[in-house]
Amino acid sequence: MACALEPQAGVLELSVVIPTLNAAGHLAQTLAAYRGVREIIVIDGGSSDDTRSVAQSAGARVVSAERGRGPQLHKGATEARSEWLLFVHADTVLSGQWRGDIQAFMAAPSNRLRAATFRFGLDEASARARRLERRVAWRVRRFGLAYGDQGLLIHRDLYRALGGFRPWPLMEDVDLIRRIGRSRLTVLPSIARTSAQRWRRDGWRRRSARNLGCLTLYFLGVPPRVIARLYGR
Repeated sequence: MACALEPQAGVLELSVVIPTLNAAGHLAQTLAAYRGVREIIVIDGGSSDDTRSVAQSAGARVVSAERGRGPQLHKGATEARSEWLLFVHADTVLSGQWRGDIQAFMAAPSNRLRAATFRFGLDEASARARRLERRVAWRVRRFGLAYGDQGLLIHRDLYRALGGFRPWPLMEDVDLIRRIGRSRLTVLPSIARTSAQRWRRDGWRRRSARNLGCLTLYFLGVPPRVIARLYGR
């Protein structure tokens, strides 16, 4: 980890880590939502669009990393200088009373040994979006499996103790959530609202089937790099 930052009055003492790859279309809105936090780090995997300039214009610190969400998140954690880390995707914006939820969670000393995620939401007002949100909520309640698009809030000491994100091309989020464990994971009331663009582009059933296929292969012990090749990542 980088050197710690000195606390500032009125600032949410948090490092927000955002992995990006050609994310200029979503990034300005995402970064605007996190104003007032101590530090925003954009970890770029080699974007060919305006991602880096959008991030810099918004005041984020931009760091280059090997392409792949796992390597980028791992790099972001090493660059972070706050005690608390919030990992979010470039097309995910926390909504509701998320600042208060985060402050309350960080204020409890026992939560330094726990992690938190958020309720999953999509930025589409369709019935199929609501059905998917309900399925995700059931999965998290039943199995404690929150994906990266729900965000992850974790103290850096626990992150280090767990070994952090592995530099995998995919499944890095499920891997870390499993090491955290269901008993140490809190779902905060705020919603992590993610773009539905991937589901619209790939098809709702096809995208959901793809995600389930990746998860099934992962639990069967197939290496993430093999899964990435099978699914064209």
